[in-house]
Amino acid sequence: MKMKIFFVIGLLLQVVLLKAQVNETDFVKGADVGFLTGQERQGQKFYDVRGTERECLELLKNDYQMSAIRMRVWVNPRSGSCDKNELLAMAKRVKALGMDLMVDFHYSDSWADPGKQPIPKAWLGHSFEEMKQDVRNHTIEVLSLLKENGIEPRWVQVGNETTNGMLWSVKTNEQGWEVKDAQGHTTITHSMGHIKTEPQQYAGFIRAGYDAVKEVFPKAIVIVHLDRGHRQDIYDWNLDTVLKYGGKFDMVGMSLYPYWAMEGHPEMNADDIITNCIKNIRHVSEKYGCDVMIVETGYEVNEQHPEIMEEGRRQLARVIREARNETGGHCRGVFYWEPQCRPGGYKLGAFDSKGKPTAIMDGFIENK
Repeated sequence: MKMKIFFVIGLLLQVVLLKAQVNETDFVKGADVGFLTGQERQGQKFYDVRGTERECLELLKNDYQMSAIRMRVWVNPRSGSCDKNELLAMAKRVKALGMDLMVDFHYSDSWADPGKQPIPKAWLGHSFEEMKQDVRNHTIEVLSLLKENGIEPRWVQVGNETTNGMLWSVKTNEQGWEVKDAQGHTTITHSMGHIKTEPQQYAGFIRAGYDAVKEVFPKAIVIVHLDRGHRQDIYDWNLDTVLKYGGKFDMVGMSLYPYWAMEGHPEMNADDIITNCIKNIRHVSEKYGCDVMIVETGYEVNEQHPEIMEEGRRQLARVIREARNETGGHCRGVFYWEPQCRPGGYKLGAFDSKGKPTAIMDGFIENK
């Protein structure tokens, strides 16, 4: 009898360990759908390849093997889009479908990217210490709202594409886009955490965000997100700076856009860019002892040229295949940025003008 009991216990332990191993090594496919709420307010509908109307998240999950959704959140957006309440509403839908959630803090009232990291209007004039507290308070406020509603994000980004730091503003036009001079340069109007001039403050903001996330959700995976995943030099420079001045992260997020990388660089090609990104994933995971995720990617939709979308499918399928199989298990997933967008507004979505998935989306379907 004792032998049987020990045998059963041994089997149970093996199952538990196997489940833990699977949970630690699973590969995620997902999408950033920050525009979706606005699209739905405008009455846009979504359809599968057969023309049947479908709820967008359900379509992504069941037809394209996605298990996670990424949502950005801004501090005090003028339009109300991408605020904490919109995040909460989408997070409830994500949870209802049994999908995982990634929260992408921009720490801005609008878009934050490598060309600008606009300081929120309410934070202007604050000292470095005060602004660290702003980062902390905002992070805790948003995440506490999710927690109060029974939602726990699996990943949290502390900043969006912070390649050149965070919380630094440039001169912009009425639409919020940076104004460039004849040489393509911008004018920095407020700089608190630019990596070139205030590296210690940039790292301090990353640490403030990290600590705030862990205070609310100790198990959440905290991500530092940079662009141009094919550029190893950028990652060495930025992440070395973060760690040198006391910053902290659990995972590195990369953006990978062959289309944008090749724009203005005719000497480059998509396959080399993808190859270099996969190499960089291996490099980053080894050097910093952490996992990596491609948190943004996208490919061109051109309904007049189906071959362009077929090429996008090929590139996406290659990225997913190699990220899963050729990074020693250290790339934990690939997210498409706004696949549900229709051409005209954004050229790197993955749906057509009628709201149906293009061939690009087939890149998510394994064994097809």
